[in-house]
Amino acid sequence: MSRGIFENNFGYFTEEGDEYIITRPDTPRPWVNVISNGQYGLIISQAGGGYSWHTHATLNRLTRWEQDLIRDEWGKYIYLRDNEAGTFWSLAWKPVCRLADWYECRHGIGYTVISSVNEGIKTSATFFVPSNDTLEIWLVKIKNLAEVPRNLSLFTYLEWCLGVAPDWHREFHRCFVETKFYNSIGGIIATKRLWDLPKTRWNRSWDYIAFHTVCPPPEGFECDKEAFLGIYGSPARPRAVVEGTTYQTSGNWVDPIGCLKVEVKLEPYEEKEFVFLLGATKELEEIERLVAKYGNVQGAKAAFEKTRYFWRELLGSLWVETPDKAFNILNNWWLKYQAISGRFWGRTGYYQPAGAYGFRDQLQDSQVFLLLGRPEFTLEHLRLCARHQFCDGSVLHWWHPIVEDGVKINCSDDFLWLPYILIQYLKATGNFSALKIEEPYLDGDKESLYMHCIRAIDLALSRFSSRGLPLIGEGDWNDAMNAVGVEMKGESIWLAHFLYLILMEFGELAVKLGDDKVGRRYLSQAEQLKQAVNQYAWDGEWYIRATDDKGNVLGSKICSEGKIFLNAQTWAVISGIAPLDRARTAMNAVEQLLEQEYGPLLLWPAYERVNSQIGYLTRYTPGVRENGGVYMHAAAWAILAECLLGRAEAAYRMYCKVNPIKRSLTPELYKAEPYVVPGSVDGPQSPNFGRGGWTWYTGSAAWLLKVGLEGILGLRPTYEGLICDPCIPPEWEGFKVRYPFRGAIYEIEVKNPYHTGRGIQNVVVDGTIIRTNLIPVFSDGRVHTVHIALSKKITNRS
Repeated sequence: MSRGIFENNFGYFTEEGDEYIITRPDTPRPWVNVISNGQYGLIISQAGGGYSWHTHATLNRLTRWEQDLIRDEWGKYIYLRDNEAGTFWSLAWKPVCRLADWYECRHGIGYTVISSVNEGIKTSATFFVPSNDTLEIWLVKIKNLAEVPRNLSLFTYLEWCLGVAPDWHREFHRCFVETKFYNSIGGIIATKRLWDLPKTRWNRSWDYIAFHTVCPPPEGFECDKEAFLGIYGSPARPRAVVEGTTYQTSGNWVDPIGCLKVEVKLEPYEEKEFVFLLGATKELEEIERLVAKYGNVQGAKAAFEKTRYFWRELLGSLWVETPDKAFNILNNWWLKYQAISGRFWGRTGYYQPAGAYGFRDQLQDSQVFLLLGRPEFTLEHLRLCARHQFCDGSVLHWWHPIVEDGVKINCSDDFLWLPYILIQYLKATGNFSALKIEEPYLDGDKESLYMHCIRAIDLALSRFSSRGLPLIGEGDWNDAMNAVGVEMKGESIWLAHFLYLILMEFGELAVKLGDDKVGRRYLSQAEQLKQAVNQYAWDGEWYIRATDDKGNVLGSKICSEGKIFLNAQTWAVISGIAPLDRARTAMNAVEQLLEQEYGPLLLWPAYERVNSQIGYLTRYTPGVRENGGVYMHAAAWAILAECLLGRAEAAYRMYCKVNPIKRSLTPELYKAEPYVVPGSVDGPQSPNFGRGGWTWYTGSAAWLLKVGLEGILGLRPTYEGLICDPCIPPEWEGFKVRYPFRGAIYEIEVKNPYHTGRGIQNVVVDGTIIRTNLIPVFSDGRVHTVHIALSKKITNRS
């Protein structure tokens, strides 16, 4: 009998879908949770592996970790020892790897709970990060299931990093770490007198004080790795746990760790609770405040309930109910959570431990807040990105918070995401006053966000070929095409599509604002660009992808490898640059040549030979990531393009193929987590065709949420109101959506009585029939009901 829904050999979703329950720890790859509040974060696997950080997951990591998705052998561990029998195990499967009588890992929204039963002892450890403080809480429960008393000991174990990761020269770095036990907080503090940040000349102390405490206070502690493990010892069998003792070593002359020992005596069937804290602040007084607030069972439990409420309130404002439970779970919980906690706030994952801001990356991720009715987060990030722009319109490709150090390259699309996302913000909010907000450039004075966007667009317009097509430079959206246009001669057709949309949108905005000169110029240049693309880039059945500095074509029928690229077809539709007949023909080619069993490939066929004229795209193994894999970011755009053409069956088919909940029903093949989207899936030229990877840290989470809502369900913000234009599978009876929009809540019910899946028959708003599918703006803080019936007759879209 099934214990939940979408069950496989390793776990299942709860009925509500907000938890994934893993029933055995030996999952095909580490199945992790990324938990962050925007300042502090932790990542934890189903086996107990992972690490913690403050602000930046690489430059300011608290605990040591090494990337190894096969062994997953680095983490923060809790051991339990039976003092009478001398046996021991870890509360999570790692590092002891003892086969438990029962094991469960519950990955939830903002928390993870790992529970097990060993030798008549049931343990449960809940890991979470409060919403507004820089620490994590481990709430541990231990229950005696036997009829005899038990004499036990708890030991924690973690290795301090305290700064830049990976800690590659440990014998050097440990010379700067000092640890000591502080009775006033009932735990260990650790500091470091070196922080080897970029451009610091290695002459700066770590700005923080790390701490690790427990309530009730410990009977012992250890800060020396050798004393804890024993020389040549192992975390699987540490000497301190084997012997049941700690030597209470601390100071400057050790390989620094954090270990707290707690004695646990349990009567038959008795349960006790313990609270461990781990975090970092700048002042000892702040640590004392945090310990007083959270370092007790009552405070920890209250914090856990507040954390759950925080996430439910943030994510629950947008809610969908469709006949597809997998669609509902993904859109109601995990896409939002992945985009915010993992990608926007944490900016890290097991496949890519990162921490920097990508100019284009987190701008796109910030769209999730527009869908949740929290546009202030999007505006805040728009302003942050504007401050990382130069006066000429160029930007930092990425930059590190803390040090504000970044990289500027001739990537041709980064800066254009600023106007693109600002347009999305304006449609979602109607807050045109945001255009007047002034932010400084990296190399100059302040200007309004409006002018920041103008400078970005004008920079793109200054980089054109003699044929009137934009130059690709050192790559466009696809960083792996980093050699196509290094001489600033190669052209990007995807960029042409993207720029066309921005010129049209921003041109119309400028006219709306009374800036006719700019508006007319942009609309005129958009028309010229449209003509050039359709004159030079149409290959007969699809659009080419690019030309290189030598004039060679990429993505053409004349190419033996890389004949067709996905983005050049999908954005021809999304942007509106393609005439309708070409848009349909191009997407026909996508379905015939690129769409595979596990979704649409980024390109086909993959490059078998290295082509240094293209870049590191061709250096990937064939079928992996951008070289002929299913790249989820681009796959989301394919679904949107199908929706815009009214191809409901194709859009939903592709959506189901990439939905990780459905893919994980064959976990031995798919391998990746069932509850979050991967960055990529191996393509057919890989012997691991269908294998998922690069989960959590991928821009596809926010985009797939946007595509599901705006493409399939068809709810699209405009300046005038909310357009309802569904493109749902004909077999669906309908769907419901709770949608926050401009200060009001819209309870929308769509019925599909004739099983057409699209076309509007009638719309009723608060009991009044309206003669359009444009739902009006109320902005009154109230709930408004919208009833929509889809039409009997399907009309072709233009």
